[in-house]
Amino acid sequence: MRTLGLDCGGSGIKGSVLDADGQLLAERVRIKTPYPLPPERFIGVLLEIADAMPDFDRVTVGMPGMIRHGVVVVTPHYPNLRGPYTEKDPDLDAAWRGWDATAALEVAFGKPVRVLNDAEVQGAAVITRHGLEVVFTLGTGLGCAMYDNGALAPHLELSHAPVRKGSTYDTWMGKAQLKRLGPHRWSKRIVATVDGLRPVFRWDHLYVGGGNAKKLTEFLGEDVTIVPNVAGILGSVRVWDLDMAR
Repeated sequence: MRTLGLDCGGSGIKGSVLDADGQLLAERVRIKTPYPLPPERFIGVLLEIADAMPDFDRVTVGMPGMIRHGVVVVTPHYPNLRGPYTEKDPDLDAAWRGWDATAALEVAFGKPVRVLNDAEVQGAAVITRHGLEVVFTLGTGLGCAMYDNGALAPHLELSHAPVRKGSTYDTWMGKAQLKRLGPHRWSKRIVATVDGLRPVFRWDHLYVGGGNAKKLTEFLGEDVTIVPNVAGILGSVRVWDLDMAR
C-alpha cells in the first residue's frame, strides 16, 4: 500500500510517496503556496505534485486550520489575497468554509483520501500512544493537535486564542516574529509560551515540529521532544491505522 503524503502550509506545499512502512519512495517535491488560492487552485497544486510522483494507492492531506470529518470549518492563510497575514478576501473565505475537502479530492484523485489538520498528521508520525500527547508545529503560524492514548482528540484551534493585546498564538509564535526577533529571542519567547501552556494542557509529552522548530536555540523541558519537519509527510501512512475518532 503506497500513500501520497501532502503537507500543506502557508508558505509551501510539499509531497512524496511512502511505502507501508513509512519509507519515502521519492524525493520530496515542494511548491511555493500560490495566492490567491481558491480550493480549485489548491487541488491543481496537489495534482501537480502527484504527477511528479510514482504510483500510489491513497492520499493523505495535512492542511492548516480546523478540519472536521474532512470538511474545512476554517483555514488561515488560504483565504488571503497575497498570502499569510494579508488582506482576507470575503469570497475566498466563503469558498473555503464548509468545503468538503475529502469528497472533492477523492473525485480529483480517484483514490481514497484522508484530510486532517497538518499538526494532526505530523503527530501521527511521532506519538507513542501513551497518555495525553500534544503536538505544536511552528511554521507560518502555530499548529496544535492532541492524542489521548493514540486516539485523535477533537481539534483545538489554539492559534486563534489571544495571548497578548492585539496578538494571537499564531502571530505571537509564527514566522513573522522569528524574522523580527531573531532565533535567540524568538526561542526564549517559545520557552515562555510552552511554560505558560504546560499547566493548561497537563500533557504527558509535548512534541514540537514544523519548519521552524529547527531554529530553536533553547531547551524546552524534559517533557518536550523536537521532531523534524519531515514528520509532516511521514505521518501520512500512520493516520490510516490510528483511531482517528473525532
